[in-house]
Amino acid sequence: MRRAARHAWHILLTRGPSQFQFWLIALFIGIVAGFAALVFRKGIDWLQVSLYGVGDPRNLNTFAEALPWYWILVIPIVGGLAVGIILNRFTPDGRVRAVADVISGAALDNGRVERRAGLASAAASLITLGTGGSSGREGPVVHLAGIISTWVSERINASGVNGRVLLGCAVAAGVSASFNAPIAGALFALEVVLRHFAIQAFAPIAIASVAGTVINRLEFGDITEFTLPVASTLEFYVELPAFLILGLICGVVAAVLIRAVFFAEDMGDDLCRRLHVPGWLRPAIAGAMLGGMAIAFPHIIGVGYETTAAALSGHLLLNEAIVFAVLKVAAVAITLGGRMGGGIFSPSLMLGALTGLAFGLIATSIFPNVSGAHTIYALAGMGAVAAAVLGAPISTTLIVFELTGDWQIGIAVMVAVSTSTALGARLVTRSFFLTQLKRRGIHLAEGPQAYLLSMTGVAGLIRPASDDSAPDEDVCRAMIDKGIYSDIGSTLETAMPLFEAHAVNYIPVIAQGTGDAQPVYKGVLYHVDALKAYNLALATLSREEHG
Repeated sequence: MRRAARHAWHILLTRGPSQFQFWLIALFIGIVAGFAALVFRKGIDWLQVSLYGVGDPRNLNTFAEALPWYWILVIPIVGGLAVGIILNRFTPDGRVRAVADVISGAALDNGRVERRAGLASAAASLITLGTGGSSGREGPVVHLAGIISTWVSERINASGVNGRVLLGCAVAAGVSASFNAPIAGALFALEVVLRHFAIQAFAPIAIASVAGTVINRLEFGDITEFTLPVASTLEFYVELPAFLILGLICGVVAAVLIRAVFFAEDMGDDLCRRLHVPGWLRPAIAGAMLGGMAIAFPHIIGVGYETTAAALSGHLLLNEAIVFAVLKVAAVAITLGGRMGGGIFSPSLMLGALTGLAFGLIATSIFPNVSGAHTIYALAGMGAVAAAVLGAPISTTLIVFELTGDWQIGIAVMVAVSTSTALGARLVTRSFFLTQLKRRGIHLAEGPQAYLLSMTGVAGLIRPASDDSAPDEDVCRAMIDKGIYSDIGSTLETAMPLFEAHAVNYIPVIAQGTGDAQPVYKGVLYHVDALKAYNLALATLSREEHG
């Protein structure tokens, strides 16, 4: 028996799992990722109950209004200090890992993500959300799920294709367990993380997504996150133009939120550099700013489900919806720009619901005879802003339905989502996550034809100087003197433009010497060899996406 088990493990490592085994692995990942999401959510609730003394964390905002002002101020500061210490101790750059890093891991690292920095990020995000940070829990949950799939992929020596699918399984389970949304969880993994809908990936991802949902329902039951008080009505044909306009407004609001976060991040970088503020203190400063805002407006504390529910049920006035929306943008920008941790999906839901409610209150007051309930606009706005922020119209539309249980106004939501994502993609680089990666020099928005170049190293393609097909070394050294060369540690992303810029068929490759030592000539990179490697990478990816 023991020999058979060892033999089966050897086959699994050397030949890869069979389809049935792969589905079992997907199920295992879905269960573990589901429990991880559940523990993360429970940890946030426990921290909020312990620090704020609230009985039900979903009513945190209302309860916080009765707390002493100094307590509201101090808790985010202490939380920010703890976050700063954790991130600067366990991450190389003091930055929280979230969805953008998972997308990058899927595209560039064979479905692997950072484990040490990821665990530190999960702890930091839990503290952020538990102590009043204005962000969401889906970002850290997605990366935490990615850590689980990375561990499994390394244990079974998964190939790039299998590693990416297992990453998608973990993400789907994490999202499903967080929001009780199995359909949206599966599509989120395909649409946002893997960025393709390959048939071979759908079955294991669906299995994992269902497993994550079961974990959620075993704990919370088969209930939706938000409960709409009355049945929604819609004057379909007459009212649809209003939802087109709402979608355009939501696209602009989403772009404002994204740009505000990056503006706050840049401003924070500049101020910390000028004032010599240590990195570990930056989240505490952000916490002080949030605490100051929360004294007057406790609605910005935490995930914000209570305010979102109030907007969806129409329990806010027009001025309240507008003020809360503006403050939420500022609070999210401070939280994420201050490197406190958390995700952006839940804040975008709240901002969208507030935007939609404000629009609906105005629209229904101007045209009362041809308008449905203004809460319909809150629901459509919630989906429209979130879709534009995530760059995921399909999964966001479905997650709105699954969060509310209202499938009757799908046309209105789809109209608003389509126009918001179309406009939002023009105002930013496709989405918050892809814009975030672009700011780090990772260009995934342009498609595989752009980022595959950065994955192919020059070192593996050069023809050494001793090769019979290599050109004369004196000619190559003359090219080096003119600045026409590539470093052996570079990739085709930097090497390919040299062929076009200098109209040459090959470029010399050198290894930089240490100190004052002269560069060492290693060989040449032929244009035809670079093109062959690039075409092979494109063909491999195409087979994966259409398999």
